[in-house]
Amino acid sequence: MAEKRSIFEEVDTAEKPATQAGVIDRAKRPGARGAIRAWLMVLFALVVVMIVVGGLTRLTDSGLSITEWKPVTGAIPPMSAEVWDQEFEKYKQIPEYQLQNSSMTLDEFKVIYWWEWGHRQLGRVIGLVWALGFAYFAIRRQIPSGWTGRLVLIGALGGLQGFIGWWMVSSGLEGARLDVAPYRLATHLGLAFVILGLICWYILSLGRSEADLMQSRRNSEPKLKKMVSGLLHVGYLQVIFGALVAGNDAGRTYTDWPLMGGDVFPALAFELEPWWRNFFEGEALVQFNHRLLGYIVFVFGIVVWRRSRSSGNRATKQAFDWVMVMLFGQMVLGVGTVLYAAPVHLAIVHQLGAVVLICMILRARFLAMYPTAQSVRG
Repeated sequence: MAEKRSIFEEVDTAEKPATQAGVIDRAKRPGARGAIRAWLMVLFALVVVMIVVGGLTRLTDSGLSITEWKPVTGAIPPMSAEVWDQEFEKYKQIPEYQLQNSSMTLDEFKVIYWWEWGHRQLGRVIGLVWALGFAYFAIRRQIPSGWTGRLVLIGALGGLQGFIGWWMVSSGLEGARLDVAPYRLATHLGLAFVILGLICWYILSLGRSEADLMQSRRNSEPKLKKMVSGLLHVGYLQVIFGALVAGNDAGRTYTDWPLMGGDVFPALAFELEPWWRNFFEGEALVQFNHRLLGYIVFVFGIVVWRRSRSSGNRATKQAFDWVMVMLFGQMVLGVGTVLYAAPVHLAIVHQLGAVVLICMILRARFLAMYPTAQSVRG
């Protein structure tokens, strides 16, 4: 039987050894989270610029001006009149020049050449910034536990993007095609948004400590997260549909709204044979699909926003508020782009709006998974 102790007996106040961290805690390497986050922010900004420059390259019909892919030596632009003449002669051999730009002068060629060269050069800069940053943190062993693979993934996808870019350009260098294949353009833009989305998510994750994320996940809202994930998927699909519109110059075909050529469903929706080509190359059906999915995204966005009103977290609700504001703005931009036959300035702002919207949806999803701490009063 245990010995009885008086309630007035003094308690031993001798200092006890500090609690030892668990194995999991010791295994976690915090790394330079803040510095890596800053590096990723630079990459994020560069990728956004890359998407904008890529869009302008397409809108100015500059993408086929450089007919060769030279990952290293291609970084050096023409430095003499002789080299410029050689590049112009190469351009004259492709269908775009022969069937569309046969009256183009050398000075006009230089304009589209610089657009494409700048686009490719920016890709090289992004690859260099990634490589130098990753090497720096890896050599100094400052990469947090579990993050090496994620950072390598960004670089690998960036390298793949270069190959897909040339695969896209090569589709317009032969045959009777005047532009690149629309589905290849959609693949190229789609991968750019995947890279951008990953970087955005990593920036959000590195903005808070692992302990904070683990703690906040206990208060996550699974149903809201599931719904906003669905919104993210249909929003991404809308980006792909938008790329098909751009690839076919379909935004300049039907310039009335809400009808298309006076019809609810365009009469020429299935003018190409075989019928399935219309989903990728038919100007009428491509634009109709982009419009229809836009309505679906907007209505679904309202449903998700209404669901977010039940969240008890103020920051989470505000994030969904901004998604709804941007969703409305993007729809207005889309209608304006159609009504004015997709002028360059409106079309590129519409594309940039897609970047902002996808990132806002990602942030709302992040906060649904990892709500920030707030006071009881809040």
